[in-house]
Amino acid sequence: MRQKERRPGQKSAAGPSGGRRTDDRGPRQAKPAAKPAPARDKVREPASVPTAIDRPLMERTGERPAERVPVILESLGAGDFHLIDSGNGEKLEQYGPYRIVRPEGQALWQPSLPKQVWEKVDSVFTGDTDEEGTGRWRFPKEALGETWPLNLLGVDFFGRFTSFRHVGVFPEQIVHWTWMKQQVETAGRPLKVLNLFGYTGVASLVAAAAGAEVTHVDASKKAIGWARENQALSRLEKAPIRWICEDAMKFIQREERRGNKYDIILTDPPKFGRGPNGEVWHLFEHLPVMLDICREILSPKAVGLVLTAYSIRASFYSIHELMRETMRGAGGVVESGELVIREAGLDGKAPGRALSTSLFSRWVPK
Repeated sequence: MRQKERRPGQKSAAGPSGGRRTDDRGPRQAKPAAKPAPARDKVREPASVPTAIDRPLMERTGERPAERVPVILESLGAGDFHLIDSGNGEKLEQYGPYRIVRPEGQALWQPSLPKQVWEKVDSVFTGDTDEEGTGRWRFPKEALGETWPLNLLGVDFFGRFTSFRHVGVFPEQIVHWTWMKQQVETAGRPLKVLNLFGYTGVASLVAAAAGAEVTHVDASKKAIGWARENQALSRLEKAPIRWICEDAMKFIQREERRGNKYDIILTDPPKFGRGPNGEVWHLFEHLPVMLDICREILSPKAVGLVLTAYSIRASFYSIHELMRETMRGAGGVVESGELVIREAGLDGKAPGRALSTSLFSRWVPK
């Protein structure tokens, strides 16, 4: 279930990268004064002085991959999560035993369920409604602990009430994780999965539980610690997972130099971010190089390259065309569009309106 918030701490890339959405890791980014970020779901701390990336783009030749657009990947919920209702700039969600109300700028309509349903909840996020704004949780019924156990796709992990309104999982990502799980289980060989900007590790645990060898990269020590707690809760301590606390761009550049390859790469970069040593990441400046390096470290029998983008002022076509240019000569198909979560009502079985959460682009070999 990034996300994007993007998590505690910060991330970076070759000269930027690392962090995830803003959340208890601390504000990932504050919006630039002149360009406030739209109400999508993941952002980080603003970067003031960009760091140069010394790795030039490769010259790509050959035909661009075929395309499938627009593709809408929809989730009605899974495991311990579903979206109950939304409206008036908020969303009402079920996370295990708790009903939670959080801000949601894209919920422009009126709620479907009556006011009394929205009032009978366990937790409400109050304070700054902006992605990078801090706030706190109000507990209308009784005080709740900071964490509680959840399950998605057979993996156990901790939900957490963070000061940046996030709870440690981005449920819209279920569609990517389900796809990845199927690829790993049907590959007939051990697949190597790289999870960049891995946050609390739910995707990494889903991949490992399915039988993959996983490398999880996040620049936040706090997020890595949370991920390890999730690993223990899932009883996957012996699973082949490497937890790497490092700037994402520095890591993939080193993997490229070493000739290391991966069969599946998941990347969920922030709009802005800082690495552990002050490296600065700007999505629009650094994404082309990041994808270019990811192309180079895909294995000859790669299964897919997945990019999710939050909080950006762009059409999905911008990342779609970038992905097609990056994968020139590789064959396959690039499919791009939006991730949405559909309301499911109180019982999780009554489909309602679709709430858009993020843009995505995915290359697959066929």
